[in-house]
Parts: sequence; structure tokens; C-alpha cells
Amino acid sequence: MIKMETFTLTRKEISGLLRCLQGHSEKTPLQVLQQAWASRHQQDLEAGTSFAAFVSTALPSIFTKLIKTQPVHHLSLHDIVALGNQIEYTTFSITSVQNWVKRDFKEMLVKNKKGRKYCVNQIALLFMIEDFKTNLDFESIRGLFRAVFGDFRTDEDDLLEPVDIYAIYANMAEEIETDKTQHMEQVIRNKADRFVHSLVHLNEEQKEAVRNMIMIGVISIQTAFYQHLAKQYINATLFLQHLHKDKG
Repeated sequence: MIKMETFTLTRKEISGLLRCLQGHSEKTPLQVLQQAWASRHQQDLEAGTSFAAFVSTALPSIFTKLIKTQPVHHLSLHDIVALGNQIEYTTFSITSVQNWVKRDFKEMLVKNKKGRKYCVNQIALLFMIEDFKTNLDFESIRGLFRAVFGDFRTDEDDLLEPVDIYAIYANMAEEIETDKTQHMEQVIRNKADRFVHSLVHLNEEQKEAVRNMIMIGVISIQTAFYQHLAKQYINATLFLQHLHKDKG
């Protein structure tokens, strides 16, 4: 049996995909996914073996749906969970997400719904909740959302759209990943400060709220990676326990 390669996306790539669904990108979902896949298979492309490499890649059904069904401005919870589960180091549960929209974050996920489907900014909020809950309780997340996004019944007091914040900290986290610095907090703070300094329409308190949200997002991604790594090691430890002794 052929072992199929898993096709996951970074948060930066997911944010690009959300931009496509929102209609704020010149790229199509297909082009975003093609670029993501190609970035992981440069050797296959150069060697002319890209066809064989793609055949051995498991293409998630949610990707197929986004490629074939255009435009897509709203997604069901099941589709959101399916898409969320293609984000690296992330595991979404339909039960958890249902609890978020029906109870924990209900007031923040009512506006702009289309029947039982959710718009791109609401999808971004759900992805942010998944990232932030690594380090924050729900009450803290709700407070943070209110500080930056204001009254969820209107868009008039939004400092930035949720998809903007998600894209910013996703891109920033990827940049920092390549910096290889021991002064992670200072690097994150400097990058966040440079960004909020450009938001001339915000006052200092609002800038601080945006900066803090970006920093929390970046730190949450880093934490998720190390938690994932720790789980890999504990799983390996438990699975391989006594294996060598039994062989002997």
C-alpha cells in the first residue's frame, strides 16, 4: 500500500486562502494551494517528478471543495473544522467549535451569518480562538476580542478585521521562525511595534491592544509547535516502551 503524504498548510498560507475566499486577493484558492504544495516539492519540480509526488499526496476534500466551488464566501461549521484541521500543529473538534458558537463566543459570531454558514472574518475568529486558548482562558480571549473588535453587532468600531489580525500574526510568526534568535520576545515586540506605529488612525490605547493581540497570536503559534513536539516525544516514549526489551 502506498503511503500518502499529508498536505497541511501554515497559518500564513491559510490566511492567504481566507483572503481568496473573502475576495481580497488576486489569487484563486487553487493558486494558493499550488504555491503551498510547490514550496514543499522544489526537488520534485526540478527533477520532473512532480506528477508522481502529487499522486502520492492526500488532497483533503475541503481543498477540493474550495477549488471547485467558487466563489465561496461562507462555510459551514463542518467545513471550517475540516479546514482548521489542515493547519499545521492544530487539531479542531466539531464539538468544541459548536460550543464556541453556541455558548462561549455566541455574541461574537452572530453577525454576518448566512443561515448556518459563517463568513471569512468569523472563520478567522474561530482560528484565533484555537490559537489563543493555548495560553488564555475564554474570558480573557473575549476581553481581548472586545478591546480590538469592539461591539460585534456593528463593524463601525473595529480597529482591524479579524482576518487582518490573523494574517498579520501568521506572517510575523513565520518570519520569526527563520530569525533563529534567542531574544524571541524582543523580536516579536519590535515587529509588532513597527506595525502598530503605522496605524496612525488609532490612539495609543488602541495601538497597545492591537500590539498585544498580535504578540499573543505569535506566541500562541510558537507554544502550539512546542506542545506538538512534546506530544510527539511522549507518544514515541509510550509506544516504544519495552519494545527493545521484548525483542531481546
